[in-house]
Amino acid sequence: MDGKDMRAPWIFLLILIFSGANSSEGARVFTIVNECKTTIWPGITPGENFNGGGFALKPGQSVVITAPVGWSGRIWGRTGCNFDRNGNGSCETGSCGSALKCGASGETPVTLAEFTLASLDFFDVSLVDGFNLPVVVTPVNGQGGNCSSAGCDGDLRKDCPSELAVRVGGNTVACRSACDVFNTDEYCCRGVHGNPMTCQPTYYSKKFKAACPAAYSYAYDDPTSIFTCAGADYIVTFCSDR
Repeated sequence: MDGKDMRAPWIFLLILIFSGANSSEGARVFTIVNECKTTIWPGITPGENFNGGGFALKPGQSVVITAPVGWSGRIWGRTGCNFDRNGNGSCETGSCGSALKCGASGETPVTLAEFTLASLDFFDVSLVDGFNLPVVVTPVNGQGGNCSSAGCDGDLRKDCPSELAVRVGGNTVACRSACDVFNTDEYCCRGVHGNPMTCQPTYYSKKFKAACPAAYSYAYDDPTSIFTCAGADYIVTFCSDR
């Protein structure tokens, strides 16, 4: 998966093993639910199987979409969007350029739900690139693996450190990552900090982790943040805590 969000190499090795020739046939059903108080615009990449990668979802609405085994990608929410009848416009958070239908990942800061669908699916919710909406991924009818819910049902915007806050009209609409703000090796897990031994939790990642225990808070936050499940369908819920 592209973007700043990096994972430990052994995670990708496992994904490659389980997504190889033994991948099961079939598909996964995704139910994307908006429990936020306002309209959101989910973005998905690659989005060929997901309404072209972008659509509007009003409060209380849901959409059901099927993805093939072998799909590997990201789902996120965009907020404060204004699109014209041709699908051109902009968003306060999560923009993937100026289009309703996303052909690229969302602009940071953004909460990411990430999936690799194979005989054993891998999934997680990542705050490594920041936070803009609560997102919870719930597997249903799983047949093996650690089929627990992943994600963040807390709202980090309410308690975002001022130095990380993105504000629009006096309101905090997103919370940036410390890497994005300070751009140091320590916060970005690179250079001498580019391995799980030297890249340790920081004040900011601990704050994210306290609010969202089942989400990635920094690049090597693997043991409590990546989940596996075999043969499951998935419910992706935005703002389940409202």
